Amino acid sequence: MIQIICCAETYIYNTYHMTKAFYPSEEVISQIEEKASNYVMVKFEEQRGPSASCEEISVTDQQIEKYFNSESFKGKENTDPKELKYRIDITLYHLLKEKTGRELAWGILMGVRPTKIAMQKLSEGMEETEFVNWYREEFLVSRQKAELAVRIAKREKALIDQLDLLNGYSLYVGIPFCPTVCSYCSFSSGSLSDWKHRVEDYVDALCKELRFIAKVSGEKKLNTIYIGGGTPTTLSEEQLERVLSCIDEHFSKEYLLEYTVEAGRPDSITEGKLRVIKNHGVTRISINPQTMQQKTLDLVGRKHTVEDIKAAYEMARNIGFDNINMDLIAGLPGETLKDMEDSLRQIEALAPDNLTVHALAIKRAAKMGQKHSREYEEALAERKGAKGEHCVIGDMIDAAYDAAERMNLAPYYLYRQKNIAGNFENVGYAKVDKAGIYNILIMEEKQSIVAAGAGASTKIVMKEAVPVPGSKSNKKTHLMRIENVKAIDAYIDRIDEMIERKGEWLWH
Repeated sequence: MIQIICCAETYIYNTYHMTKAFYPSEEVISQIEEKASNYVMVKFEEQRGPSASCEEISVTDQQIEKYFNSESFKGKENTDPKELKYRIDITLYHLLKEKTGRELAWGILMGVRPTKIAMQKLSEGMEETEFVNWYREEFLVSRQKAELAVRIAKREKALIDQLDLLNGYSLYVGIPFCPTVCSYCSFSSGSLSDWKHRVEDYVDALCKELRFIAKVSGEKKLNTIYIGGGTPTTLSEEQLERVLSCIDEHFSKEYLLEYTVEAGRPDSITEGKLRVIKNHGVTRISINPQTMQQKTLDLVGRKHTVEDIKAAYEMARNIGFDNINMDLIAGLPGETLKDMEDSLRQIEALAPDNLTVHALAIKRAAKMGQKHSREYEEALAERKGAKGEHCVIGDMIDAAYDAAERMNLAPYYLYRQKNIAGNFENVGYAKVDKAGIYNILIMEEKQSIVAAGAGASTKIVMKEAVPVPGSKSNKKTHLMRIENVKAIDAYIDRIDEMIERKGEWLWH
């Protein structure tokens, strides 16, 4: 077990996630001790009981001076708080690096959107080579990741520059049902068997919210629609028809550039559902295997076969879909580099237009995060060899990058998650004209996204900074978030409240 003690709350987040990145398999707990003599202390409990031993590393003024010019460091009382926090992060990184003998690909960056920094610097006129050198020096990012970030930012910028960011918006529609809930999933979704008696009620509430959004957004330009989940194709053909018809009837498609539906799980896909989706002008779908290894599909609770994935993909191609995304996850329990390479080989044979590769992230809301099953623990242990788990996942991500290049798919968006395996990243690859615009917009937060459904999060980009609702400070933001309740039954019962909440802020 690893215990973190910080003298102030502001240091907890980065300290916890940086320590977890260096020690992904260890239990990490944290606490604040305002009277602590050190900024940060990380204690490593080697064993418990009477003979317990404990090793520790500490971030102190003296340690900070080791990595910074001592003349420029004036101590806690005379250093800008933001600068002090940065120096604490740098010092902690070096201490953990020395203890473990390894580095993190993204250095001290713990946030989910590392490409936003690249986008900002490019917009300010910084040259690519200058950015890579600055990024590496400032945040200790590897050259490979720095070059990846700037490559993606350039492609994102080219697409975003074509949009009317002020008057345009995107629509997200959430369908929170799945055939079964995968053990690694932390999304606000429920098994269809548990909710089948309320799906019709959910569609009623969803359509009511969509009609309201359309009514108040008539003067805006709808650029993209994304229907996600959950698994939207868990709905019946008739229910899909209702939702898509509601969108057709109430939203103008005059400025629509992209229309995506996550078909997702192959055990939810039928020819009839695909035809409904196609008939409503959907331009992009996802068929997401996550892995092409049957043993892993069984372990994580996906009740379908590898052959089902291939059959659903071929069905979609035959119906006429020419922009198909497929997802893979690096680091699923029990999988080796050889397994990942085999999954990539099978994906290459299908030749999708998009490939999204995720590094496994386990959150508390996921079954895997709540309590590892014995079967899961045994499968995970099989992968831990002399190189270490983080090295295996890094090799998997490198293999995916190489496979994407062979398929002529270039990286176009990137994001990271809390507790992401090996401190790596999720990357979307796409053919030249098939990049997912919505995916870029949700990461870069430069255009408003209005979201409908249980657990959906609306993000309104404001013309001017406004006070944060509920905050006692003077903090202001250019991004206003409006959250729908996550519970499916609460969303149905409180739909009028969700609509009223949107009405208070939407386009005001």
